[in-house]
Amino acid sequence: MNTLPEGLVDALARDRADNLAGFRHRFVVPDHELIYLDGNSLGRLPKTTNAKLHELVDREWGDRLIRSWNEGWFDAPQRVGDKIAELLGAASGEMLVADSTSVNLFKLGLGAMRHQAGRHKIITDDLNFPSDLYIMQGVIKSLDRPCHLEVVHSDDGIHGPLDKLLNAIDEDTALVTLTHTVFKSSYTYDMELITRRAHEKGAMVLWDLSHSVGAVPIHLNACDVDLAVGCTYKYLNGGPGAPAFLYVRKDLQDRLENPISGWMGQKNLFQFTLDYEPEQGIRHFLTGTPSILSLTAIEPGLSLLLEAGMDNIRQKSLNQSAYLIDLWESELEPLGFRLNSPRDPAVRGPHISLGHDEGLRIDRALIEKKNVLPDFRRPDNIRLGIPPLYTSYEDIWRAVQAMKDVVVNRIYEEFSTEAPVVT
Repeated sequence: MNTLPEGLVDALARDRADNLAGFRHRFVVPDHELIYLDGNSLGRLPKTTNAKLHELVDREWGDRLIRSWNEGWFDAPQRVGDKIAELLGAASGEMLVADSTSVNLFKLGLGAMRHQAGRHKIITDDLNFPSDLYIMQGVIKSLDRPCHLEVVHSDDGIHGPLDKLLNAIDEDTALVTLTHTVFKSSYTYDMELITRRAHEKGAMVLWDLSHSVGAVPIHLNACDVDLAVGCTYKYLNGGPGAPAFLYVRKDLQDRLENPISGWMGQKNLFQFTLDYEPEQGIRHFLTGTPSILSLTAIEPGLSLLLEAGMDNIRQKSLNQSAYLIDLWESELEPLGFRLNSPRDPAVRGPHISLGHDEGLRIDRALIEKKNVLPDFRRPDNIRLGIPPLYTSYEDIWRAVQAMKDVVVNRIYEEFSTEAPVVT
């Protein structure tokens, strides 16, 4: 008689007690042997997305053709934006789905800096997603006054430099821009505290929510957040390259300009006047024609998250990340794995990073030999994404056993230290 390992029995018991376990069956999971731990980069496909897109292609595009613009397409950026706003504690009319995260960051960053005339400093940290820094460097080059980007450094590369950031915000600070949940370590900032400090000094705050939206409860209005952006293809399960979103607090919408003024943000756009006059409210932050196919694909994932409830999602996320940390401590730490994420659940986001001197080769061995799919971020981070709606405790337990086997039996030595293009 075969007896299951004690750890697997425990994992299966946790899955039976999980009140969100049923949501896994509402995603496309063609390979039940694959342990997918990269939903923090690309979420799984909701089953209802297929039907949604077939309806759009066959009827709305195939049959209704151009008429569909007046039958829902034109309003889609704000309609889908309002669903995201519901997840993020924002009001209807404060969010749009449009463009990419980078383009939205540039729009809102430059708009904020022009609004903050007389101030010369943008503050960020060295844990921010590098692309966000590139965008801010471009914003500074686009200004008609000398400004600079101040990068505050983390002491350990894991925790955000909270105290140093709070001290750096002064009367010359125009804008503070940070990633809410840090992409490498999963450290999550106190949004309310930083926003309040910035406002005390007259600065604005622009949050990048890409690694927390759909996994961490966010309360934009309650925190009095000025501006935010984020992507929809991670925990929102919107699909590869899905359009991003932007948030502008209602009282700021007509005070900030959209620096990439375009047709979709024009008032009375079908009058085709030659001078730009911005539409009132959130719509003037639109620029070009929305990508209707990919925009529509976002809605089914949002519906699942709203049905599950963000508090339930967060509780499961914390439970699963704590479970993984316990397994790391008992089974992986003795093999040279380091915890590169916060232990404190109050500042821990939804993914866990484990460091190892052979991190890249271990990552490749997991993918190519063990049917475990995490990702890798230099210098040593094996990132384990744990989207609560479709990740099981059994997945986590089996992934840890695979990591043990790769190291104990030195399977990683079969692989080169040269990284593939996408890790």
